[in-house]
Amino acid sequence: MVEPTKAIQTEKLWNNYSIRQLLSRYNLVILLVIFTTIASILSPKFLTVQNFLNLLQQSSITGMLALGMTFVIVTAGIDLSVGSIVALAGMVVAVLIQDGISIGLSIVAALAVGAVLGFVNGFISTKFTVPAFIATLAMMVSARGLALLVTEGKPVFGLPQSFSFLGAGFILGLPVSGLTWVILTVIAALILKYTPFGRNLYAVGGNPEAAHLSGIRVNYHLISVYVISGVMSALAGVVMASWLTVGQPTAAKGAELDAIAGVVLGGASLFGGKGGVGGTFIGVFVMSIITNIFNLLGLASYYQQIFMGLIIVLALVLNRFVAGEKA
Repeated sequence: MVEPTKAIQTEKLWNNYSIRQLLSRYNLVILLVIFTTIASILSPKFLTVQNFLNLLQQSSITGMLALGMTFVIVTAGIDLSVGSIVALAGMVVAVLIQDGISIGLSIVAALAVGAVLGFVNGFISTKFTVPAFIATLAMMVSARGLALLVTEGKPVFGLPQSFSFLGAGFILGLPVSGLTWVILTVIAALILKYTPFGRNLYAVGGNPEAAHLSGIRVNYHLISVYVISGVMSALAGVVMASWLTVGQPTAAKGAELDAIAGVVLGGASLFGGKGGVGGTFIGVFVMSIITNIFNLLGLASYYQQIFMGLIIVLALVLNRFVAGEKA
């Protein structure tokens, strides 16, 4: 009777291992198929090329934020200031264009603002050993205040139609904002997978002390990811202002939650050392499909906020199960 019992236990362990391996490799694909199926049942028009292009455009701003957030989370950090930087960058580019500065220089200036604020986040967090949560929370409040201060809380209207190309334009029928997100995702994926800088980020996120002992400049890499996040947030702000042709100081409130949810849903670990922009891309797209489902059902926006909070928790639980970690 001992041998059959061992055989049963072995079979159970094998089955559990297989399920874990299946989820580890295809969990995002499974989620994408499930929610796509639900949406297509609710609306026959969902499975059309035009609808997916619309989803790509609508997801682009959150996607850019999540792209920068992926770099931060890979190093076991967090950036709560991304939504405020979106608003500030949008106000900067709008005010400069309205004052007669060329569109190109205005965009560069907005991106520079994002880079500086990201550098401040990283510098405070590393040099003064302030937890990233606190440092970026302070920046979230300060950057939002600066966005309101620029025009005393008033939106900036009257932006030229030519400025709308980046956010609302199309090339060969494809949304420019969506294409920008896709191209940046490919570049980021190549950086993370094939460059020493990218590999070092995973080492820093996995074990910063071991990374330091192996000769990796830990603080340099930590500051760099916040600069990347700041630039991506500023770009998202420029795209949003371009799409709406309005600089709005109250824009992107709560956008940091969507960005974090997209990254975590994409398989990244908030404990660092794990994740990728490919998973983040699919995670953000799945979130867009979920939002689309809510809209098809006619549910209010606050249900979406509740659900996004649940997504973060459930994704973390799923990631821990897939990794075989104990709760």
